[in-house]
Amino acid sequence: MSSDEDRPSSVSRPSLFLERQSYRRRRLSDAARLLPFMGAALFAIPMLWPDSRSAQEGVTLSSAIFYIFTCWAVLIVASLVFGFAAGRMTAQDDSDPETDQWQR
Repeated sequence: MSSDEDRPSSVSRPSLFLERQSYRRRRLSDAARLLPFMGAALFAIPMLWPDSRSAQEGVTLSSAIFYIFTCWAVLIVASLVFGFAAGRMTAQDDSDPETDQWQR
């Protein structure tokens, strides 16, 4: 068996954990990938609303169109926020080579 004294002090090992910046960038990209599915689910909700012919208090077409337009606008704003955040994270991604080495 080798002891700690046998190893040179300048040996660098790969990090076991992701860096904080890399982890945040991956979670942001995961959230951005889920955005189309969330949009599809939001657009499908009006199909579950009762029809004005089948119930007395049905949803009017104008309120359904307003709901769809609002969802569309929210999805656009969310994608802009994800885009600006991703751009900001890549601009700050100047990682130091010293951070990848183990500290004693």
